[in-house]
Amino acid sequence: MKTDIQIAQEAKMKPIMDIAQDVGISEEEVELYGKYKAKVNLSIWDRLKDKADGKLVLVTAINPTPAGEGKSTTTVGLGQALARLGKRSAIALREPSLGPVFGIKGGAAGGGYAQVVPMEDINLHFTGDMHAITTANNLLSAAIDNHITQGNALGIDMRQIVWKRVMDMNDRALREVVVGLGGKANGFVRQDGFMITVASEIMAILCLSTGMMDLKDRLSRIIIGYNYENKPVTAGDLKVHGAMALLLKDAIKPNLVQTLENTPSFIHGGPFANIAHGCNSIMATKLGLKLVDYLITEAGFGADLGAEKFMDIKCRYAGIAPSAVVIVATVRALKMHGGVKKTDLGQENVPALEKGFENLKKHIENINKFGVPVVVAMNKFITDTEAELAKLTDLCRIQGVEASICEVWEKGGEGGEDLASKVVEACEKESNFKLLYDANESIKDKIGKIAKEIYGAKGVQYTGKAEKEIKLLEDLGLDKYPICMAKTQYSLSDNPDLVGRPEGFEITVKEVRVSAGAGFIVALTGDIMVMPGLPKIPSAEKIDIDEKGVITGLF
Repeated sequence: MKTDIQIAQEAKMKPIMDIAQDVGISEEEVELYGKYKAKVNLSIWDRLKDKADGKLVLVTAINPTPAGEGKSTTTVGLGQALARLGKRSAIALREPSLGPVFGIKGGAAGGGYAQVVPMEDINLHFTGDMHAITTANNLLSAAIDNHITQGNALGIDMRQIVWKRVMDMNDRALREVVVGLGGKANGFVRQDGFMITVASEIMAILCLSTGMMDLKDRLSRIIIGYNYENKPVTAGDLKVHGAMALLLKDAIKPNLVQTLENTPSFIHGGPFANIAHGCNSIMATKLGLKLVDYLITEAGFGADLGAEKFMDIKCRYAGIAPSAVVIVATVRALKMHGGVKKTDLGQENVPALEKGFENLKKHIENINKFGVPVVVAMNKFITDTEAELAKLTDLCRIQGVEASICEVWEKGGEGGEDLASKVVEACEKESNFKLLYDANESIKDKIGKIAKEIYGAKGVQYTGKAEKEIKLLEDLGLDKYPICMAKTQYSLSDNPDLVGRPEGFEITVKEVRVSAGAGFIVALTGDIMVMPGLPKIPSAEKIDIDEKGVITGLF
């Protein structure tokens, strides 16, 4: 079987200007980044602002396992399949981070014959958005230390600086650092740290902004730390939010590329799905909705994280609602949720599948709480048996949802035509979209609803640290934002070892932080890694380029 990069390198891409014109974007609205990549100028909104929206379809998944689920691949394949059915379709995805590309996780451009291309560019520097976000973030870091060195007129308490530096690479040695060493000329010594770029609040801000002025306003509200009176100090106080916005003037523009089958693809933004909201930008999504009849997008990790945040954060701020939700599952992954070891997944095991189905069942129930029709996409593996696929189909129908065997990895859009037909049918059903909670509720009430309604927890425990942080946010009037739960993706609980559908558990909130620029409150459970490390054998060891510029080893 050919590798993903071999398939991508054989793709017959159209010039991106042709893709733009096919989707209704004029030449004056396109900013070319070579022959096959482009940005869409924000002037397009003046022309499209009053145009009716198409149907929005969210692709999410069960809790991920080492067996693999294929959410991005399904998203791409579904977009291609809808086009094959004669529907005007496009997809909207997040941009990959260089950290996972050279680490262990891989990219985010799909796989097999359901990929976005040019794959190498998308997974590497693309149009420079990640670098712009990194630079804007670190400009703010530099301004903080410079302000303190130059007299600290704002009275910033160096013990309460919460803003971190970032870089778009996995580097565990930078998680905790000391800056300002080397004498008086180098500023004051203090403890600092680095996160990966996609964990920066600026990434979340970019993805939740609705335009340049909204972006600048959100940047000004970033809380970098607190003064000696425990009052927040912001990027606006440091007067660098305008310069930060300038650095992001191109990054805010949605990127346009294509799939292997020339379906238009908006790849823009890439926030973490645990520490942030895990969705592509509002601007790319809303642009796609103005241009096509069906826009397929995805949210990170399982539906307990990505889909919940898509609904309660992204849809809340964007004023949009999905017409249907696709939940991606595999027989292999469900058997793992049913207790089967990875080494034994090739053997038929219907009882384990039934047990593991409880995880999928809970996600179906959760999407129903948002009032949106559901379709299950069963990504097929060669080891799946007819009995297992039939049982999974029956179990889904008992829950009142249609299930479709999906073979887009192997067959591209052709392998997703049945899924596409079922999605079209689902989009014609009545959608009674509703949010899970009112943002004006108390922090604990909002967290409690997510924990009990979405995770199935019996309650929530708070550390003393979290209690103090909640009280501070309430006193400062910063408690009326939606909640962004930072939790393990591997379990409905905050314990990654509790697979399937755990019951009778409590979650523990260790810390509560506000991302005032992004506009959400982060509640941290468990240990959330914001600066990953490289594995023993990183993907970087396998990636190479020859004298003709041909890249190998990139998936």
